[in-house]
Amino acid sequence: MSIPNNSRFTWSRVSQLDVRHHVREETATLIYRAVLIVLIGIALAFATSSFSATPNLLNVLRQASLMFLLASGLTLVILSGGFDLSIAANLTLSACLAAGVMKTGGSPVLAAVMALSCSTLIGLLNGLAVTLLRLPPFLATYGMLWVVQGLAFHYMGGNEIYGFPAGFRTLGTGFLGGIPLPVYMMVFVLIGATIVTGGLNFGREIYAIGANSEVARLSGIPVRRRKIAVYTISGLMSGIAALIYLARVNAADSAMGEPLLLPVIAAILIGGTSLFGGAGSLLGTLSGCLILALVIDGMNLLNLNANWQPLIVGAVLLIAVLADVLGRGRKERIG
Repeated sequence: MSIPNNSRFTWSRVSQLDVRHHVREETATLIYRAVLIVLIGIALAFATSSFSATPNLLNVLRQASLMFLLASGLTLVILSGGFDLSIAANLTLSACLAAGVMKTGGSPVLAAVMALSCSTLIGLLNGLAVTLLRLPPFLATYGMLWVVQGLAFHYMGGNEIYGFPAGFRTLGTGFLGGIPLPVYMMVFVLIGATIVTGGLNFGREIYAIGANSEVARLSGIPVRRRKIAVYTISGLMSGIAALIYLARVNAADSAMGEPLLLPVIAAILIGGTSLFGGAGSLLGTLSGCLILALVIDGMNLLNLNANWQPLIVGAVLLIAVLADVLGRGRKERIG
C-alpha cells in the first residue's frame, strides 16, 4: 500500500523534531556518564597505584574496545525493539572456525573470511526468524544460542586450538603509535555507526521502529528489511569481535565467548540504551563499556575474589534494568 506524500512529509518533520529532542537528552546523559567515568578513575587511582600505570590504562581501553565491538551490533538490535542473545555463541563458533582454518594451514585472510561469513549468516538467520517466522526476538535468539553453541562443541570435540601466526596475532595484541590496534577499530566502528544512526534515514528509521513498529510501518518505513539488517549487522560485529578476541588470547575453545554475554548486555544498559527500544546511542554504549571495564579492572587490581565478580556485574545489570524501567515509567506519566 502506498503512503501519501503528505504522510511521508509529516513523518519526516516529526522525526526531525524527535531527533533534536533525543540529541538534547542524550547529550545530558553522556555528560553524566563521563563524570561517572572520571570519578571511578579518580577513586581507583587513590585505591591502588597500579591503576594509573600506562600499561594498565591501555589494558582498560583494550578491554572496553572488545566489549564495544560485540555490543555495537546488539545496540542497534535493541534500538529497533529487538534482542540478540546469540552474540557470544556466535563469537565462539566464528572464532573456532577461524582457528580451525589456520590450524590446517589456511591463511589468516581465509580464516577471517570464514569467521565473518559464518557470523553474518547467523545474524541473517536471526533476522529472518524474527521477521518472517514472527518469533519473539528473545526466544528466536535464545534458540539460536543453543544451536550455535552446540555446533561449536561438535566442531571442537572438547579440544583447544592454539598457536596462530604472528601477523594474525597483531590484530589483537599489536600497537600503533602506542595505542592498541583494537582501540582504533573501536573508534572506526563508533564513527561509522554514529553517522549512520544520527545522520542517515536508516538510523532515524531504526529509532522509529523501536519506538513503535506499527506506526513506523504505516509511515512507509520498510520495517521487515530494517530489522533483518540490524540482526545481520549484529552477526557481523560478533565475527569482527571474534577475530580480535582470538588474536588476543591466541587460543580457541568451545566456551570462549560465554563469559562475555552478561558484561556486554550490562554495558549497553549502563550506557542508557532502553530495553524497550527507541532510546539510546552508540556513544552511550561506549561509555557503558568504559565504566564496566573500569569496574572489572578495579576488582582485579584490588584482588577481589574472582567468584564475586559475576555477582557484582549481575547486580550492576539489575540496577541498570531497574533504572530503565523506572525512567520509562516516569516519562510515560509526564507524557
